[in-house]
Amino acid sequence: MDQTESRPIRTAEQRVPADWIDYNGHMNVAYYIMAFDRALDEVYEALEFGAVSARVHRMGPMALQSQIHYLGELLEGTRFVCDVRVLDADAKRIHIFGEMRNLDAGESLAATYESLSVNVDLEARRSAPFRPQTAALVEAMRVAHAALPRPAQAGAALGIRRKPPGAA
Repeated sequence: MDQTESRPIRTAEQRVPADWIDYNGHMNVAYYIMAFDRALDEVYEALEFGAVSARVHRMGPMALQSQIHYLGELLEGTRFVCDVRVLDADAKRIHIFGEMRNLDAGESLAATYESLSVNVDLEARRSAPFRPQTAALVEAMRVAHAALPRPAQAGAALGIRRKPPGAA
């Protein structure tokens, strides 16, 4: 995984298992979060602050906020990937945006995921700056992804969109 490429990081292919299907016959909302979380685990490992860092350096990411936009159904057996990019970062936080792409439907956009995470010292249980190596990798990815167009769903407010009174 090259953090300096100016394209999103494509994570490993996943497939919707039968136990992720809800009573509507499609992937349950909870599993979208799990699928994006698995994709983020890959990206965080490449940035050296995932599971290995948590074990070895006692530092790891914790989510502060997230939002999902559900844009297309995924059915049992559907193959999909997540394309992940860094929208922003500072000394201890990272703002990520992911796109879930349905491989069985021409890579159509099935969902987007936006997340703000913080690096945490797991001994002190408090936020802490990234280790220098991680900070450099995160910054390289942030700079590389800054050239990408901002996704339409990034930073979207949650709420019911209403027409102004008198509007057609």
